Amino acid sequence: MFTGIIEEVGQVKALKRGANSIILTVGALTIMDDLKLGDSVATNGVCLTVTALGKDFFQADVMHETMNRSSLGSLKPGSHVNLERAMPANGRFGGHMVSGHIDGTGNIKAIEKDDNAVWYTISADERILRYIVEKGSIAIDGISLTVAKVTDHDFSVSIIPHTLKETILAEKKVGDIVNLENDMVGKYIEKFMTHVSENEKPQKGKIDMAFLAGNGFI
Repeated sequence: MFTGIIEEVGQVKALKRGANSIILTVGALTIMDDLKLGDSVATNGVCLTVTALGKDFFQADVMHETMNRSSLGSLKPGSHVNLERAMPANGRFGGHMVSGHIDGTGNIKAIEKDDNAVWYTISADERILRYIVEKGSIAIDGISLTVAKVTDHDFSVSIIPHTLKETILAEKKVGDIVNLENDMVGKYIEKFMTHVSENEKPQKGKIDMAFLAGNGFI
């Protein structure tokens, strides 16, 4: 589990490409303090498992499914990536619940300056947009952000200077692809509300006006 608060911007040192996979080597400093084999690192929002590490780098396998769902396949040596270690049990929850399991990608349609902030408008598939709500949370390349606007075709976020400084968003251009992860709460609610088995009948609630009156609520 992650929070979407980026700890460090790392740099891709090497990629070893398979037919539909990658062995990714990422240079880093801050997150290497206590990183161990088997730990999880959100890399541009994608949860990757550390398979090897040195003093200033870690290595991870990127499988076929991850390549299909994310933008990691477009990385090259020198590319910068957002990095976040899994949240410790005693840590502060500064962003929102981020699993590192990407729902898909979006395309940056517009970047507009607005005083000290910058607006990013991102188009996405309907299956992603359906879970995006105004003032709700979205993870873009692993960054926990608040949705400022949403339409049938795209959504917008307003980025403060600190976020631009501490992440790779400032490097992005119109047309670039970003990883998107919806707030997981909405997906679970939809699943529970709409998937009732054929043999299961919805249970009638036991709370009615008579129950409320009998228990002193009215």
